[in-house]
Amino acid sequence: MPPAVSTRRDVFTGWWRWALVAAYMAFIYFLSSKPTLPQLPGAPSDKFLHFGAYGVMGALVVWAAVRGDWRRVTFRTVIFAAVCCTLYGWLDELHQGYVPLRQYDLRDLAADALGAGATAGALWAWGIISRGRTPSHDV
Repeated sequence: MPPAVSTRRDVFTGWWRWALVAAYMAFIYFLSSKPTLPQLPGAPSDKFLHFGAYGVMGALVVWAAVRGDWRRVTFRTVIFAAVCCTLYGWLDELHQGYVPLRQYDLRDLAADALGAGATAGALWAWGIISRGRTPSHDV
């Protein structure tokens, strides 16, 4: 039977995942602080970039919340990740309103929310599939 109290290892495994989430958020903040970002020829719409960047953030939040065990992803985890990422996206859009040559854009915020929610939802589905493949030890 597992111990009732958390061990030092449990605490360590929890905080470093959240530190990675915070580092990723800081990276997004750094990029959004730039007046302009380099554009590659034929680059996709910035909405796709927002969707992808916040999809990664959504995956990181889910990963941290379930401590790396994808089988533990629940609908509540999906909602938590989507809300956290959307709130951060909203704060980032507000921040961009004060950066020269940048602006607050609700379509960017929508792409952020959709990216985070879609990725978190996909990880929930993956968790359900993974639980089905794991042999049951509860006989």
